[in-house]
Amino acid sequence: MSTVLDPHDPLSAALRDEIGAEIARFIDDRRDLLTDVGPEALVLGDLAQAFAAGGKRMRPAFAVWGAVAAAGVPDDPALWIRAAASLDLLHTGILIHDDVMDSSDTRRGLPAAHHQLAARHAEHHLLGEPQGFGRAGAILLGDLMQLWSIEMLDTSGLSAIDLDRARPALARMRTEVTCGQFLDVHVQHEPIHDGQHALLAAARVVEYKTAKYTVQRPVQFGALLGGGSDELLAGLEAYGSALGRAFQFRDDLLGVFGDEVTTGKPAGDDLREGKRTVLVAHAFTGTTDAGRALLTSLLGDPTMDADQIAELRGLIVDSGAPELVESMIAEGFEGALAALRAPMTEEGRTALTQLALAATQRTF
Repeated sequence: MSTVLDPHDPLSAALRDEIGAEIARFIDDRRDLLTDVGPEALVLGDLAQAFAAGGKRMRPAFAVWGAVAAAGVPDDPALWIRAAASLDLLHTGILIHDDVMDSSDTRRGLPAAHHQLAARHAEHHLLGEPQGFGRAGAILLGDLMQLWSIEMLDTSGLSAIDLDRARPALARMRTEVTCGQFLDVHVQHEPIHDGQHALLAAARVVEYKTAKYTVQRPVQFGALLGGGSDELLAGLEAYGSALGRAFQFRDDLLGVFGDEVTTGKPAGDDLREGKRTVLVAHAFTGTTDAGRALLTSLLGDPTMDADQIAELRGLIVDSGAPELVESMIAEGFEGALAALRAPMTEEGRTALTQLALAATQRTF
């Protein structure tokens, strides 16, 4: 039986290291192609390696354990791991695009790709505006990584039958997350009329931008690779939706109250970016008229200083919003566990239970 897959430690260092190694090998194998294009293109490979080296590896883990839920732990899970690792190439590309859209300064403890490319523009004394060069280069890097994710899956070594069975879940996921991203952009540009409207809008974004993308489709993709039954797929659909929402709600809390060293993102960045989260929606409902005016005026202001961030944090705490979000996380966790009553292997059920705990109790 595999020594990499432990159902009681489904995000083990061994599994995360193997996922990272598969991604690193894949990108390194494309270095000759980048060299053929021209030495300028090598920076794309370097940045791809740097940003893909980090991350929680949640999506690949859900995919691998979805496969185990369908077919058990194999003696050699290498092909499943390689296929699942392709999800993190996709995810890293999406994050790079996110950072451009949100004008983020850092990603995974590093300067964001558009900033690194802007600095390269200056170092090489190129013509034009460095920031425009950086944004354009980052968009293309994100595109490249998303294309590479498809290639990595196609060359994983899995049979055509297995791939054809599982690909529709990924095709649907790519459309859902892209449209979910657009919903998020749209919502951030809408005025806040009332807390209930804001809560419904935030919930729709969460379902398509996070729940389906982070948990539901990856775990179903894995189950399809393993030849899972319709009953299993239905159970994992419910599991993924409930847990994916809870995962995002934890992210919403960390985006406002998380430790910068642990999360790798500046504290309060979600407030500067104006993210319309369920946390913000609950705060809007629970605060005073003066609080709503302050929240409306400051939310999304990229120049907010530390004192203003602290003021908004205090407002959110006083509104009772964090406790409401914690209760939503607990509800999602319980819903996910209930869905695991679907017929599946005991190894899969154990691992998916542990992943639910990891997703909802994390600090990063």
